[in-house]
Amino acid sequence: MRAQLIHWGMGMAVCGALAAAEVKGRVTLEGKPPPEIKIEFDALCAKLHKEGATTRHYVVSPEGGLANVFVYLKQGPVGRRFAAPAETPLLDQVDCFFVPPVFGVLTNQKFRIKNSDPLMHNVHAEPKVKGNKEFNIGQPVQNMVTEKSFAVPEVFIRIRCDIHPWMFAYAGVLDHPYFAVTDREGRFKLPADLPAGKYTVVARHVKAGEASREITVTEGGENVVNFTLQVPLRK
Repeated sequence: MRAQLIHWGMGMAVCGALAAAEVKGRVTLEGKPPPEIKIEFDALCAKLHKEGATTRHYVVSPEGGLANVFVYLKQGPVGRRFAAPAETPLLDQVDCFFVPPVFGVLTNQKFRIKNSDPLMHNVHAEPKVKGNKEFNIGQPVQNMVTEKSFAVPEVFIRIRCDIHPWMFAYAGVLDHPYFAVTDREGRFKLPADLPAGKYTVVARHVKAGEASREITVTEGGENVVNFTLQVPLRK
């Protein structure tokens, strides 16, 4: 499955202004993850996976980098409001998997949900925070697209397909654009126009939990923030 990085910057620094700060880093996994589980596909999805497939709970590089970690500022710059970017994020359904499995959007930002498969899916969002509305929509036609949004911050909102029980995606919803999803090497980079100040950076993974770091950002500085998440102990 393709691991994708979704994040949005807020534009270039104004000419003559101080250079923007940059926050980047890497998330690694400590411990041996449990074996992935072979998926029992139905007849239609099995045609798309003739070699079979497993769950993808932990996507780890040979060097230990952990993919699909949502990295974000716990609170964005005080006193700033952010308009939704012109680009509309896409949550696709490809070969009976959600792509990407983890993504981020701003509050009230429209995102597209597409069914790229020649079979029916349904998309069931299960928010827990008051103000975010649950939805459960069917997409019976290939290339069908539906637009949705969430109104208030929430990390994570689980999205699943009721027809195919192995299909999950997780949305991080924030009121600011300073977030990213780690790539296959576990690396991330936040939008590069973060004002100077003190911030809390959070790294959250669906299975490995979360960690946070306090940082002080200076104008024009490069801030490297690394995280280590641990495989939970099995009971």
